Amino acid sequence: MARDIGTSRSVPVVFVCLAALLFGNVLIYLYLDSLHQSDERRTSPHTGCPPGHFKMATMKNCSPWLQCPQLKAEVRKLKLIGQGAVKQVYLSEWRGQKVALSTLSSAEYLEDFLHGGSMLQALQGPHVVQLVGWCPEEHLLVTEYHPLGSLLNLEATLAQERHHSHNTWQTRLRLALDYTAAVSYLHASPVGCRVMCDSNSLDKTLSQLLLTTDFRLVINDLDALPEVDVSRGLLAKCGHRELTGDFVAPEQLWPFGVGVDGQPFLDELMPGYDERTDVWKIPDVTQHLMGRVPGGDVVHFHLFQIHEECKRRDPRLRPSALDVLTMYRSVYANMVRDSVGSRDML
Repeated sequence: MARDIGTSRSVPVVFVCLAALLFGNVLIYLYLDSLHQSDERRTSPHTGCPPGHFKMATMKNCSPWLQCPQLKAEVRKLKLIGQGAVKQVYLSEWRGQKVALSTLSSAEYLEDFLHGGSMLQALQGPHVVQLVGWCPEEHLLVTEYHPLGSLLNLEATLAQERHHSHNTWQTRLRLALDYTAAVSYLHASPVGCRVMCDSNSLDKTLSQLLLTTDFRLVINDLDALPEVDVSRGLLAKCGHRELTGDFVAPEQLWPFGVGVDGQPFLDELMPGYDERTDVWKIPDVTQHLMGRVPGGDVVHFHLFQIHEECKRRDPRLRPSALDVLTMYRSVYANMVRDSVGSRDML
């Protein structure tokens, strides 16, 4: 009789355990789904603003992009924080808000400067730095300021004690996800398929990408985004000089030999190429972003096959950036699920 009572009492306990397990799986599913959704429609300060408007973190309402009179009268330079061939960048202030003011460095690069401004206007979204104001006549461009700087500063930033909790495979893989999502977005943008030409070295590529305070990534420099469309015979050439090194794709290298027996580089004879040059570079950028953290080796293991495909010498055999992004999302979701499941078992 006592045994029957014990058995009857154990039945509800089993049901409670099963219900708890089911509830835990539902929570994991909802969490992974939210990660997938946030990657596709990542919330950002300007989300919800109509086209031609902006809203920075501490602003309550959306504001129209600043025009020439406002930029000249209301934006105050504080200090120079960056300089390149195309533009100088100043930390500036507008109505108490920190912003980045870019001015033309040299008239020689006016076309690049204007191209960058027009691309920022056309490509506003979660993968691109937020435009605050644009005055092509006076060569003034204002964007949201990100105090953590470019991805060139990633290791130094994560080494700081206040940011050390972000130095995980999860944060680093999310950055790689953001980068791949940005490349995929450019390849299917509202203004056609665009190639990231300011990416002829790893450091140059990292300098184009800003790290946000919530440790996400946005593209900052859009001065060199030529359009490609193979069906129309429209191909890209990144600059007019010979490219070298292992970081650029094979089709970006001079194909007519080097040395005594080779033909000297001539821009007129250099063949064009398409957006698969960006795909070639994804594994190298991800390798750098992952750094050396616990769990990073597992990430590399899961991404090995897709990275091998990215490095195929024939660009026609490489996956698209969207294909790579899909694999990254799958690896991230599976690893998060496995890590949550391991903690539950403990």
